[in-house]
Amino acid sequence: MQNQTIERTTLTNLLNNEEYSRKVLPFIKPEYFDVKEERIIFDEIQKFVDKYNKIPTQTSLEIEVSTRKDLNDTEHKKIVEIIKTLNKEVIDFDWLVDTTEKFVKDKAIYNAIVEGVGIIDGKSKDKTPEAIPHILTEALAVSFDNSVGHDYLEDHESRFDYYHHKEERIPFDLEFFNKITKGGLPPKTLNIALAGTGVGKSLFMCHQAANCLSQGKNVLYISLEMAEERIAERIDANMMNISIPDLHDLPKKMFDDKISKLQKKAKGKLIIKEYPTASAHSGHFRGLLKELAIKKSFKPDIIFIDYLNICASSRFRAGSNMNSYTIIKSIAEELRGLAVEKDVPIWSATQVNRSGFANSDFGLEDTSESFGLPATCDFMMALISTEELEEKGQLLVKQLKNRYNDTYTNRKFILNVNRAKMKFSDPPKLEQVGLVESNQKEDLKLGSGFDGKQFDEKFDAGEVDVTDNLDLAALKRPNQSQRRVNVDFPVWMIESLDKEASRLGVTRQSIIKVWLAERLEGVHNR
Repeated sequence: MQNQTIERTTLTNLLNNEEYSRKVLPFIKPEYFDVKEERIIFDEIQKFVDKYNKIPTQTSLEIEVSTRKDLNDTEHKKIVEIIKTLNKEVIDFDWLVDTTEKFVKDKAIYNAIVEGVGIIDGKSKDKTPEAIPHILTEALAVSFDNSVGHDYLEDHESRFDYYHHKEERIPFDLEFFNKITKGGLPPKTLNIALAGTGVGKSLFMCHQAANCLSQGKNVLYISLEMAEERIAERIDANMMNISIPDLHDLPKKMFDDKISKLQKKAKGKLIIKEYPTASAHSGHFRGLLKELAIKKSFKPDIIFIDYLNICASSRFRAGSNMNSYTIIKSIAEELRGLAVEKDVPIWSATQVNRSGFANSDFGLEDTSESFGLPATCDFMMALISTEELEEKGQLLVKQLKNRYNDTYTNRKFILNVNRAKMKFSDPPKLEQVGLVESNQKEDLKLGSGFDGKQFDEKFDAGEVDVTDNLDLAALKRPNQSQRRVNVDFPVWMIESLDKEASRLGVTRQSIIKVWLAERLEGVHNR
């Protein structure tokens, strides 16, 4: 009875108090109303607000209800009677909001528990019991946002403090990585290395793990691909500055001496944990962190997960009929949620897709399986190898996404790589500077006597025809010649594509290409 009173009060004020309606409506769901008639009234209020951006009157609400085809005469009459009782009343606004918030949270938790029981009973086709903590967490997190936003002129003090607050970061031992991240990785972030097989994803993460350990940081390295001993071997080679073949020939006493020196040098701890491929997800990682805290008093400053594509998702059952976009995006969201929850940066990696393997350069569209990953992560860079670079013992780094800095400044740079010692290092400055200066203009390929500043000025002035200043012949992508194909899509499909493309910040064409590539890969792999 109490719930019915709260529900009726909620409907009354949704219909008569616009301030209240705009504040609470986004958080209320139809299933929170136990009585069918009240559920229908709420549904109609919600649809009216969505369509007209204003609350309905009693009269308009009655008319909207009368057009429904799913009601019999008795139900329609009862709903109209309820609507006529929803008259404006004087009520304390703050109390009303607080009471509604408690009502919404209680309903969300109750529904989450019911859903969890259904999952345990095997009634869900897609979700496993591991999804239950996430479902409950979402319900418990229900809260009305009390903030009305940032008042630009009045809240200037908070902005000043923000500008001068020095955020704790984990720095790199590589110059240009510090430049593009403004001094290192901040906590609560998901950072991704993109590369082809064997190029150096794991090598890069092992190097960074060794660097963090040398700084006195606590490091957790989770491997879903290689054995714990193989990861430890790579980090040994890096920190001892000895090649892996020589490492295996090292006498016991010399090995012990080197470990002793590392123990004195490294004030932090490194924990390496192996899971079978595709068997572990964020829920397992949370359990591991709890166990490490209890058994070893260990709290990581940074977490490495090698690598994202072979993690499982806590939300979906293994083998469930879910597309790769949904699964990979889900994994990325769960890992970023873990980073936020534990207040640490997370490093992970992903593969390039089929088209990316054939290229000496690639972008976000070459991310294997999903646009959802670059949409979710905070920082993403590509490690690119060519025969020429390999001969020099180098890799090319290309920024793909960067929430810490401008992606077009130092967009590309090179690193020296010693694969035997599992180490990266900065190349000579002149070599690096030459590349950085050249890659700032490489997309434009400007003609002689016309610099980048002039080009920008001309373009910004609205002089659209700037093709005379571009070397169009140089604009090519190896092994990626294009052939135009005309395809007719239904209007609803185009609208759905555009909506998803807008959400991800990419073009409709990119979405189509990636999804078709994913489908074709699935066909080829059967």
